[in-house]
Amino acid sequence: MTTISTPTGSLTQADGGGLRAVLLDMDGTLVDTEDFWWQAEASLFAELGHPLDEQDRAHVVGGPMTRVIDYLLARTGLEIDPAELTVLINRRFVDLLAGGVPLMPGAERLLNTLDAHGIPAALVSASHRHIIDLVLYSLGAEHFAFSVAGDEVARTKPHPDPYLLAAARFGAEPARCVVIEDAPTGVQAAEAAGCPVIAVPSIATIEPAPGRLVLPSLELVDLDLLRSLVTVRV
Repeated sequence: MTTISTPTGSLTQADGGGLRAVLLDMDGTLVDTEDFWWQAEASLFAELGHPLDEQDRAHVVGGPMTRVIDYLLARTGLEIDPAELTVLINRRFVDLLAGGVPLMPGAERLLNTLDAHGIPAALVSASHRHIIDLVLYSLGAEHFAFSVAGDEVARTKPHPDPYLLAAARFGAEPARCVVIEDAPTGVQAAEAAGCPVIAVPSIATIEPAPGRLVLPSLELVDLDLLRSLVTVRV
């Protein structure tokens, strides 16, 4: 079901060019890797004697890794250095990527549409640079002007820093950069940055809110929709 909630007050198309860029999350939004992250985390903790369940999965979706690690250690009481645990999870995740990364339904069409109409795009992820570079082999680096990794900003999602950085690199106001996200942490980051948001939930539920469009699939996202979300209050 498609739901949208807009702010009270009158809305008009943004002056000076409207839509400037589209900022896209990676895991769970463009590529179906959330299962890979969960398999890496769940299998490792099972081997360490701390089985995880579906409630845990809902808590860890969307990263960033520091938040995931803090949650898992508090939840299980496992005594291990957080840096060591991060390395173990990342290694297992990379092994799972060896067979390639499946794209989410509608992702390829959306990226091709942006290319065809000259709409610049950036990949903004909480994943670390080496993970992004691996996934870009499947996703196609040519679709993006640049990418922002979680280990390249002082504060990653749910803080607004990654999206503020991406908008600044485009020389654009955040209100003219539409963000597409799948997880609550990413939505929080984008909204804190002042970007209009399309949420396509993967694992965790995302409720409608002012200025936030919630859709069941990327297949419903087209250029007209993206342009319609670039509005300013008057």
